Amino acid sequence: MVNAVSMPPPPADQVAEPTPSDESRATVVERLFREHNEALIRFLRGRVGSHNEALEVAQEAYVRLLSLDQPGAVSYLRAFLFKTAANIAIDRRRRHQTFDKVTGRQLFTELAENRTPERQLSGEQALGRLGALIEAMPPKCRQSFVLNQIHGLDAATIATQLGITDSMVRKYVVRALLHCRAHMDDERND
Repeated sequence: MVNAVSMPPPPADQVAEPTPSDESRATVVERLFREHNEALIRFLRGRVGSHNEALEVAQEAYVRLLSLDQPGAVSYLRAFLFKTAANIAIDRRRRHQTFDKVTGRQLFTELAENRTPERQLSGEQALGRLGALIEAMPPKCRQSFVLNQIHGLDAATIATQLGITDSMVRKYVVRALLHCRAHMDDERND
């Protein structure tokens, strides 16, 4: 049995499109939304695996469609909408993979190995410097980093707690990890 969620939309040439010269851009996008939004969401759920993520991707695709300078230049707006949404989904998946790759690395691995007195003192000093780096971060970036890296919460939970999007949480955590790593590496090289 074929899963309807992962089925691509019907070919654009089988769907009658309104001509942008007859209707305003907002009216055209509104009509596309009414007629094809459910199919777009099903299509995207198969690509991103989450209904909420599919809604976010669809919204971004509609915004991009609204921001076209000359929507009449795109002859098949429905096909353009689906292709744009698919590209956004791919971009998001890549960002998630990058986030997972960066956060999967152990920042503190070198501090836990071979605890000689010298290494313990060095580790305590590094943790002190790291603490100062964390304290110097902007509040939401610091909270996102601490909740993710210290308390082990996922991006969605942190986003709910902080009242921001989970993609923003991921950006904050990656930014904080890269910032800490760069400063710690710079100090080690000095």
